[in-house]
Amino acid sequence: MSMNILVVAPTPFFSDRGTHIRILEEALALEKRGHQVTIATYHIGQNLPESLKSHIDIRRIRRLLFWYKKLEAGPDWQKIILDLLLIKKVFFLARTKRPDIIHGHLHEGALIAWIVQKLLFWRDIKVVADFHGSLTKEMVSHQYLRASGLSQAFHFLENKINNMGDYAVTSSWNNREEIGRIRKGPVAILLDGTRLSMFDGLGEKTRIRESYSVPTDAVVVTYTGAFIKNKGIQFFLEAMPLIATRFPQVHFVLAGFPLDLIEHDIPETLRVRTTIISPSPYFDLPKILKMSDIGVDPKDEATREASGKTLQYMGASLSVVCFDTHNNREYLGDGAFYAKTVSGEALAEAILQAVADPRLREEKGRENHTRAHEFSWEKSAEILESIYQKILQR
Repeated sequence: MSMNILVVAPTPFFSDRGTHIRILEEALALEKRGHQVTIATYHIGQNLPESLKSHIDIRRIRRLLFWYKKLEAGPDWQKIILDLLLIKKVFFLARTKRPDIIHGHLHEGALIAWIVQKLLFWRDIKVVADFHGSLTKEMVSHQYLRASGLSQAFHFLENKINNMGDYAVTSSWNNREEIGRIRKGPVAILLDGTRLSMFDGLGEKTRIRESYSVPTDAVVVTYTGAFIKNKGIQFFLEAMPLIATRFPQVHFVLAGFPLDLIEHDIPETLRVRTTIISPSPYFDLPKILKMSDIGVDPKDEATREASGKTLQYMGASLSVVCFDTHNNREYLGDGAFYAKTVSGEALAEAILQAVADPRLREEKGRENHTRAHEFSWEKSAEILESIYQKILQR
């Protein structure tokens, strides 16, 4: 049965980062299964490339805050105004498009979906809340919440939102466990995925390296994603000089944004051994990973977020270096070099182990590619479709 799905994306969709990749890939996989998808989002962001051959309908709020151009993750008080405008947009779309499901991403999206559901109560629209992590812990990690009273207020609001919607899905095992203790309604894990077809037909590794001016004979250690603290980038920056002193053949690639947050943190002596790709378009990610030997994911468990970059590394047949967390173990099993503690020094030791043993890292890369088939966006879409049908039949 084809369904009409209205997706609430309280963010400048599309931008080249994990939250947007989850929103996009879920929508693409649902569209592929025959469903009609509309995405309501902010006034800024990229339109989808024609190469995707998608008919997803992206609807944007009015450009009243024309000066707001922030694409990177993190809180901003102006988002309150943007979200109020987004409520209006979602209400209009819910009235005119008559969706079967409103799928709200992030805590703000779940709240907006719930508000519109209550405003149009006679339509009996169902709501699925898609939680990517902890709202309060993310704000703390961005150093946006410091006062204990304010933090408690947001924690109270987060718990209220955690109970909204007819069904909830989370992107990680940790977040599922946390929300499951609070939520009275059903909650399921909907893991991030990878689209393995992205890595087909990319050409030779040597030619890709030449196009990015990366040494063809180097061991390339790559970080992809946002250059912000709650993604763990600081641990990788601390590890880089420790690795460089031991292995002169290592070359570092940092692909992401915003550039100004890291450009002064790379020592002058490492500049020649570092390639920064910023901005780093999501649709160029397969080539960047194809030319790499090791993928680094230095995120810890603090924000309760999953890490889509790990799955992209797996899809690209890379060995992965990361911290020893529950989520990472579930994804990677034995396919990773695990840092023993959450620190730059421990991360450096794990990367050094991967650099020193090419046979083992290639073996782990092959194992990761095999495991990646278990975490496809197609499987996520099947789970979502089942959830939609279940709540519509109640």
